[in-house]
Amino acid sequence: MKVLHEPTLAVVNGAVYTMDRSWPSAEAVLVRGERIIAVGSTDEIRALAPQGTQEIDACGGAVLPGFDDAHLHFVSYGLSLQRLLLADAPNLETVQQRVRERARIADQGWILGRSWNHNTWPRPIMPSRYDLDGVASTTPVALTSKDGHAIWCNTAALRLAGIDQDTPDPSGGRILREDDGSPSGILCDAAIQLLQRVIPLPNEGDLARAARVACQAALSLGVTSVQSCEGPDEYRALSRLERSGELGVRVWHMVPVENLGEALHVGLQTGQGSDRLRIGHVKMFADGALGSATAEMLTPYEGDASNTGVAVSDSETLYEAALAAAQGGLTSAIHAIGDRANRRVLDVYQRLAQSQPQAQHRHRIEHVQLIMPEDVARLTRLGVVASMQPIHCMHDMDMADRQWGARSRQAYVFRDLLDARVPLAFGTDCPVESLEPLPGIYAAVTRQDVDGTPPDGWYPAQRLSLGEALHAYTMGSAYASYQEQVKGSITPGKWADIIVLSEDVGAAPAAALLRAHVTTTIVAGQIAYQG
Repeated sequence: MKVLHEPTLAVVNGAVYTMDRSWPSAEAVLVRGERIIAVGSTDEIRALAPQGTQEIDACGGAVLPGFDDAHLHFVSYGLSLQRLLLADAPNLETVQQRVRERARIADQGWILGRSWNHNTWPRPIMPSRYDLDGVASTTPVALTSKDGHAIWCNTAALRLAGIDQDTPDPSGGRILREDDGSPSGILCDAAIQLLQRVIPLPNEGDLARAARVACQAALSLGVTSVQSCEGPDEYRALSRLERSGELGVRVWHMVPVENLGEALHVGLQTGQGSDRLRIGHVKMFADGALGSATAEMLTPYEGDASNTGVAVSDSETLYEAALAAAQGGLTSAIHAIGDRANRRVLDVYQRLAQSQPQAQHRHRIEHVQLIMPEDVARLTRLGVVASMQPIHCMHDMDMADRQWGARSRQAYVFRDLLDARVPLAFGTDCPVESLEPLPGIYAAVTRQDVDGTPPDGWYPAQRLSLGEALHAYTMGSAYASYQEQVKGSITPGKWADIIVLSEDVGAAPAAALLRAHVTTTIVAGQIAYQG
């Protein structure tokens, strides 16, 4: 009988950061099949490697567990790569020029775009439909803001959606208005749905293609696992790729709360699935976002005494949904940005713990952007994971100072949370931000912009060490998805999801994180990307 041997692969001559505290560093890794089988020096691994082992020379670069993005919108990211990108638009005029150019070739279809951010423009005032009407009067335009909590549209789009002066604000949303009460063209939070219902939806083939593109991009950036906050259509697209063997990354797919009833009816439970595609948490919303001034606050925004943000869902609704989910075997992940929203979510989780004292759920708060000191310890007591996106700290610090003032001392408190032993899981919120992990790690370590400002970091007491930030992006994310036993560290027996960087970022100043790039990505023992 012929015996088939699993292929072996060795990564040698590297600076291996294992994220395993029992053996934190090494030079080389040996893989057999889909699993890591040994970690040690280059000489040791070469001595263990059988003849025919494929060898990857790391050339002194950092060798890390694959990054696990704990919060993004994965298929939406693939779709966004095909849309009008406005993240780098420095002013209103640039946006108008790009919309004008797209309108010439739109052929009466919708113009869709993303990531505009008026807070960074020379005149940081909210734009209106009239700014778009002058460059696209007949073609409907819908541009999603950087934080994803507002859509800017023109008059043609408003007419198609039937939104006018008499349209009331929906529960959990806001239609910004002109002085005469007519819609300004900015729809926030739940009001976005009024427009989305008339925007043509991508079909299953479109979504599958977007997922394929997203996988390729993720692998090139060293992202081997993602935790995606999307719906059943995106899940079907990912499942289609999994069946065909094209799902290049591991996906933890969350269930939108609006689909909770169907999920419970068919018996879905958190953690069900395969090594590549699993059912994740139930995703809910407590409030809006900082950029659109809809994050729910204990006290009003700076300069706007009438605004304390938006409660997208009231506490009783959140509790009832989280309880029903927990009783059915589904864990909850609730979006909370403002200090009031974070407090309300903790109140919900405390009630849940009292109603289910023996349960071992790993509930999460998504973002935890502003939290009061007295609430930090509550996450620890309740065992709640803080799922955070440190890149927001880099890009939002000036806006946070304007909107929240001195309260910004409690924004993105990575150090306070870690010192309180709160489990940290890092991600990007892509496509709100770039999918690149390294700039986010840089932000957590320095709390500076890419140009090194402010010199000592924004509230520098909240900085993390490189090792702590890497841990949150690997083992922390694995823990948040109940998978720390099989991934998140370079440990014998775990899945061989490994990346190699162009340099040893642990032996260089933090700025090296901004210039380093991924040279090799390995998923399940197979080289999935080399660049």
